[in-house]
Amino acid sequence: MTAQHRSAIRRAAAAVATAVAAALVLTACGSSSDNSAKSAVSASASSSAAAHNTADVTFATDMIPHHRQAVEMAALAAGRASSASVKTLAEKIEKAQDPEINTMSGWLKAWGKDVPTDTASSMGSSMGSMPGMASSGTTTGTGMMSSADMAMLEKASGKAFDSAFLTMMVQHHQGAVAMAKTELSKGSYGPARTMAQDIISSQTAEISLMKGLLGSK
Repeated sequence: MTAQHRSAIRRAAAAVATAVAAALVLTACGSSSDNSAKSAVSASASSSAAAHNTADVTFATDMIPHHRQAVEMAALAAGRASSASVKTLAEKIEKAQDPEINTMSGWLKAWGKDVPTDTASSMGSSMGSMPGMASSGTTTGTGMMSSADMAMLEKASGKAFDSAFLTMMVQHHQGAVAMAKTELSKGSYGPARTMAQDIISSQTAEISLMKGLLGSK
């Protein structure tokens, strides 16, 4: 073997060794990056799970069926209401509360809790009597409609529906605002507290609007 051939072999061997070393470095880096990413995701999930408390779970568990009933009531307006204002308000309620139901359901799943599957029957034990909620005789402690209330609303139409819908929804919203205030005072999960504040702001404004519409009838 000539000196030239030996030199070429040494160069080829050195190139292979360099390539292998580079591959090992890249594999190590990739593994490190993957592990770091997995650790970050795990830490984030743990942080989210640890950030909530019992009040947050109660808020989501009770507000989901509460929202569902509001959406059911609002859905009736399209074919029964005579007032354009009532129909517009009902559409707004549906668009606002449907996404919130999905969001709260996601929280409960992440926390390993059951998502309520219906409306009134799944309300939690926290649904005690609240000031001003039972005076009309048409609602439970948090403004939830009874089955008789819903049956009556489903049979109404025109101006009778408008008045019944507005009266019931005022009570319903008042219950939601009370629940949201409890979350703000006792909850610890940031997104839940933010939603509670949004509910207080939007539904308080809608209560004023509905009372105004009732007064104009």
